[in-house]
Amino acid sequence: MQSYSVHIENQKKYLETSLTGRDLLRTPHLNKDTAFTAEERKDFALQGLLPNRIESMQEQVERAYKQYKSYESALQKNIFLHDLRSHNATLFYRLVLDHIEEIIPILYTPIVGDAVKAYSKEYRYPYNALYISYPDRDNITEILRQRDFQDIDLIVVTDGERILGLGDQGVGGVHIPVAKLMLYSLFGGTDPMRTLPIVLDVGTNNKEHSSAPEYLGWRHPRVNGQEYNLFIDQVIAAVKKEFPKVFFHWEDFGRDNAILNLARFRDKLCSFNDDIQGTAVITLAALLSALKITQGSWKEQRIVSVGGGSAGLGIAALMCVDMVKNGLTLKDAQKCFWMLNIDGLLTTESANTIPSQQPYLREASELNSWQIADKGHITLAEVVKNVKPTILIGTSGAGGIFTEEIVKEMAKHTARPIIFPLSNPTANCEATPENLIKWTNGSVLIATGSPFQPVNHAGKQIRIAQCNNAFAFPGIGLGVIATKATKVSDAMLWQAAKTIGDATIKLLPPREEALLPRINKAPDVAIEVALAVANQAVKEQFTALKADEITKELLEKHIWRPEYLPYRKKR
Repeated sequence: MQSYSVHIENQKKYLETSLTGRDLLRTPHLNKDTAFTAEERKDFALQGLLPNRIESMQEQVERAYKQYKSYESALQKNIFLHDLRSHNATLFYRLVLDHIEEIIPILYTPIVGDAVKAYSKEYRYPYNALYISYPDRDNITEILRQRDFQDIDLIVVTDGERILGLGDQGVGGVHIPVAKLMLYSLFGGTDPMRTLPIVLDVGTNNKEHSSAPEYLGWRHPRVNGQEYNLFIDQVIAAVKKEFPKVFFHWEDFGRDNAILNLARFRDKLCSFNDDIQGTAVITLAALLSALKITQGSWKEQRIVSVGGGSAGLGIAALMCVDMVKNGLTLKDAQKCFWMLNIDGLLTTESANTIPSQQPYLREASELNSWQIADKGHITLAEVVKNVKPTILIGTSGAGGIFTEEIVKEMAKHTARPIIFPLSNPTANCEATPENLIKWTNGSVLIATGSPFQPVNHAGKQIRIAQCNNAFAFPGIGLGVIATKATKVSDAMLWQAAKTIGDATIKLLPPREEALLPRINKAPDVAIEVALAVANQAVKEQFTALKADEITKELLEKHIWRPEYLPYRKKR
């Protein structure tokens, strides 16, 4: 583990380290490259190891940006950014912050999917990541102690089973927690030297990967059932032993395991699943913005949700929390939904449903008056025609499933249809914003999962809101870490969604109907979300702090910023 410490003297920070020479230059989170001062070059044996000129960080950023722009493909740019981070982490974060809207889609969704697929072919050591493979399950504590940094506040972990809309990507899924933690640091100010990305390699059922000569993961069918659960037990036991107060973020697990893992450990370790809870928070925030525009109430809504997996169920559950807070009973709230999966509408007669879907199953008797071709497979088109939804949400991963016929049918019965095609990456999006706007003559209210360029319609440029979880999880993480909260509750998630919705109103330009702010406002939103989450943690007694201690000054103490500190030699 690296040797460094940060101190404050006369209200100014400085960093103390014993590393010198090439060891210092090879340490990404301490390397300043050409920005080391003349005094630092002398004190830390760097003379002769760097060019003579001393540069400012801004000069370094300008050079790095030119290098970034010189690459033609998005994947090449992604690789360059990871290489920069593995060489000079502070410069990397400064570069991204200075060009947020341009670089975030390259660094994360949708291009991170390309990086995941190409992982074994384009192998580069993912800085600071740990691999816990099933064959090493009896050495998990020892593996955790191989980490680069001693004190860890935040872990993001995946088992690679359901990466974005790409499915099982095995060990290549390591890119996801690495990228997710970057966003925690960029938007929520989480110190990257207090974070840890982990991939659990439990095999893969993706034959394209496992049969490829260059595949780097464990070549074995994916472990499941009791063996899998016992392995997760071992992981959590080791994590709790090493990091008893850590914020543990589950990412891109398969539907059943995602739901089960969160349920099993939510009360034992401060747990958060972004696919279930983060997606729910940002989707509810966008829906609240849409309802402000339509001036509609929940009791008037008919909601069709396509995708009965962890994301769709998480969204529905948090929507129900808001509905109940606005006067509906829980049962009435759940009856606002018509949920579909690959087999069509979920009813009480559907086979292979899971417990989390039960509250949303429609009674088969409700459909007696419907004209349907096959009662065993009631299609989306049939549901839309009979339900006449006001809200259509897609988490299906099925690109193009919101067809022209379906969208036009919906638009016949509601003046401002609310349509959220949320599946990632872009190719899996249920419908493009351009088509949705064309098919509804501009009346639609849209939020997407992937980023899209603005659409020109009737002489007006329409910005497309992205339901980017980066508006949610960085602020949630900051609030949890600053308060040392022991749990992320539904009420904390609801407060986060409400806060994002309120922030949208304040941050949008006049007369713009985008349902969420621009991504460059994410750091501002994170502060507000963190305060809301922290205050709720106090109310529910998940922290030892008192209400008067929850201030922006408290958060500021936990916010890391990409800036070079003066260095002093550790004696």
